[in-house]
Amino acid sequence: MSPSLEQLSPGQIVATRSVTVDRERLRAYAEASGDRNPIHLDEDAARSVGLPGVIAHGMWTMGVAADVVSTWAGDPSAVVSYGTRFTGPVVVDASAGAEVDIRATVASIDAEAGQVTLDLAVSSAGADVLRRARAVVQLRPAVSGRA
Repeated sequence: MSPSLEQLSPGQIVATRSVTVDRERLRAYAEASGDRNPIHLDEDAARSVGLPGVIAHGMWTMGVAADVVSTWAGDPSAVVSYGTRFTGPVVVDASAGAEVDIRATVASIDAEAGQVTLDLAVSSAGADVLRRARAVVQLRPAVSGRA
């Protein structure tokens, strides 16, 4: 069931998720996206450019956060805008992988337009990896049970 505007209030946390990313997922994403930059696949290449190790693709990180929003909304087409700034890498350990933690909080509600704006907190290993992550979602008002 999709959320309704009447059930929401600013500051309310509406969704949380932890997603594990490992090297195999990075390889699959590289193939699917065509982004085979070695910093996402090869430890030596990543370290040679000053990174602490292999890092997840920024667009993968952005996409996993967007998935939290579209799942919460109940319909991917309900997400009318989404944007963010990349602020830190998700370092993916060869054996343990990495956890990406996402929390969506209601920033504002526009009842007239039927839209809710969500702020997303996205972190890995205790550090923000996305900032100013914000999505606008089109919701339907609650349907009253009239006979």
